[in-house]
Amino acid sequence: MNLLPKSPKEFGSIDYWEKFFQQRGKKAFEWYGTYLELCGLLHKYIKPREKVLVIGCGNSELSEQLYDVGYQDIVNIDISEVVIKQMKERNASRRPQMSFLKMDMTQMEFPDASFQVVLDKGTLDAVLTDEEEKTLQQVDRMLAEVGRVLQVGGRYLCISLAQAHVLKKAVGHFSREGWMVRVHQVANSQDQLLEAEPRFSLPVFAFIMTKFRPVPGSALQIFELCAQEQGKPVRLESAERLAEAVRERQQYAWLCSQLYRKAGLGSVSLDLCSGDTGEPRYTLHVVDSPTVKPSRDSHFAIFIIPQGRETEWLFGMEEGRKQLAASAGFRRLITVALHRGQQYEGMDSIQAELSARVMELAPAGMPAQQQVPFLSVGGDIGVRTVQHQDCSPLSGDYVIEDVQGDDKRYFRRLIFLSNRNVVQSEARLLKDVSHRAQKKRKKDRKKQRPADTPEDLPAAPGQSIDKSYLCCEHHKAMIAGLALLRNPELLLETPLGLLVVGLGGGSLPLFVHDHFPKSCIDAVEIDPSMLQVATQWFGFSQSDRMKVHIADGLDYITSLAAEEARPHYDVIMFDVDSKDPTLGMSCPPPAFVAQPFLQKVKSILTPEGVFILNLVCRDLALKDSVLAGLKAVFPLLYVRRIEGEVNEILFCQLHAERKLATPELLEMAQALEQNLRKPGKGWDDTYVLSDMLKTVKIV
Repeated sequence: MNLLPKSPKEFGSIDYWEKFFQQRGKKAFEWYGTYLELCGLLHKYIKPREKVLVIGCGNSELSEQLYDVGYQDIVNIDISEVVIKQMKERNASRRPQMSFLKMDMTQMEFPDASFQVVLDKGTLDAVLTDEEEKTLQQVDRMLAEVGRVLQVGGRYLCISLAQAHVLKKAVGHFSREGWMVRVHQVANSQDQLLEAEPRFSLPVFAFIMTKFRPVPGSALQIFELCAQEQGKPVRLESAERLAEAVRERQQYAWLCSQLYRKAGLGSVSLDLCSGDTGEPRYTLHVVDSPTVKPSRDSHFAIFIIPQGRETEWLFGMEEGRKQLAASAGFRRLITVALHRGQQYEGMDSIQAELSARVMELAPAGMPAQQQVPFLSVGGDIGVRTVQHQDCSPLSGDYVIEDVQGDDKRYFRRLIFLSNRNVVQSEARLLKDVSHRAQKKRKKDRKKQRPADTPEDLPAAPGQSIDKSYLCCEHHKAMIAGLALLRNPELLLETPLGLLVVGLGGGSLPLFVHDHFPKSCIDAVEIDPSMLQVATQWFGFSQSDRMKVHIADGLDYITSLAAEEARPHYDVIMFDVDSKDPTLGMSCPPPAFVAQPFLQKVKSILTPEGVFILNLVCRDLALKDSVLAGLKAVFPLLYVRRIEGEVNEILFCQLHAERKLATPELLEMAQALEQNLRKPGKGWDDTYVLSDMLKTVKIV
């Protein structure tokens, strides 16, 4: 028996509802949930002694169940004579004080201000099926009647799917009348989440429109969203922002529905926001592993990424997360990254906060009452301290933060918030300084600090940073490229001219400066804020052998190439990122590898010098084009791929006939390293130059 209408317009037809209830009989029909699913919200907004009008009551059991728990002053109306007769017969003896009346809600017969609550479960949705003029006029009459029969301080409580046109109409109507507008998301029951076919992909909402006494000349409008049953309402600035927030929750519910019904949707990520502030608090990535054999304990797990480690390949890249999920042995793994600027008490509090939410993302087939394991590295949430936050006119918002690594050592990082999962610059802190900072934080927690006192004052430049340690693998590879110069075993005693484009935290030019005593370095940086960051937070300093030029690298090299007595560098390094996220190449900007510009680079490179370039390019066709362009200018081109990253380091030279086989490269790197490892040089024992060149290939 098909009870659905042929078109949505029939929902507004008296004939349709008469036929519907004749065919349906006495079996209750519940729109948008049963009393048990709605009772928490209904009890929050309706007091037992209040006079309640239910419009479009149908044969729902909602009024009856409200009556049975103490809400006995209830009047029900419906346009269908058939259903009113059914409901009167069903309740005559058991609920004598509850009344059922056949009445058109657009022309109600009650006096003004007769009720304290008007309850609507799906009726507005059924009437507002389109935005044609006739439909909108009917809805206007309905909402005007709701406003007329409510007392000041009374509430219109409408259960709805909050489709865009319905939300727009309801919010617009009542906000213009000066009412307070609140939209409250109805919590899904766990049983519904685990049903084979959930009833709605869209979540259910309640509109709570509170009638205020009109104030002449007042333009005050109040919009609130309550995303959890017992959650605190969040005040929003406009009806448009409220509609956007509702739409975000609908998209989330649709995503949950899709994830429940099928696995392998591809890369799925979402942010969970704080219910109090609306700020992002957790970033979730859903990773399915179809090859994992199903078992009772292999369905689903949550992995909490320790703070500061979300940038690592295993956690920050899709391929890394796939590897993590496969090794963990679960059909679905959700990785959870913790946002900077948020407070977290510990693993237990995070688990309590996330438990209900992550169950909405569980796969189908998971046994009821199954315990979902929460996993992490080392069992804790890591340590991250934001030391400084600012905004550069060129680079945008950025933070300086100290994080604890896997070996309990502390690292300082520069992060651009426009690409918050990429570490722009990184340096290791000296052991004694990081330990003192940790003790200082613990001490500071015990006493109140003035509001304008920074949480951790930076140590003086040069005291806190371990300058002998290169954190970035691509920097290690770039330094290893110096072995391509002639007589690398003599480089420490040979005057060496370097041009480094892209300063960042300054660790790359600083390492060269400190380990090659005869080197003279020109560093070019377009953003003056980065020089300040490098100096104040990363131990960078200029000297007679280290000069920083605040300029666009393109302009700087162009001007050098145009000079009659142009300088010639033994080494030119490009480590400069693109500010345009739409490009398939994020390092360097395309103009830096254009053929005319490469010719200018060639003109300031010594004949036996080396041009070293950090390339980050996800577009394979574009990468092939870049390599071809480089090879046209620099006939000898070596490529070194950085494992677990997109970076590739290119070593470019002018004479193809001088190419070296891998054994020769390794021998030259070992000769250079032997000199760098001499006592008193402060060499990092974990850094083996020849390892950086083992996988080099000639293009």
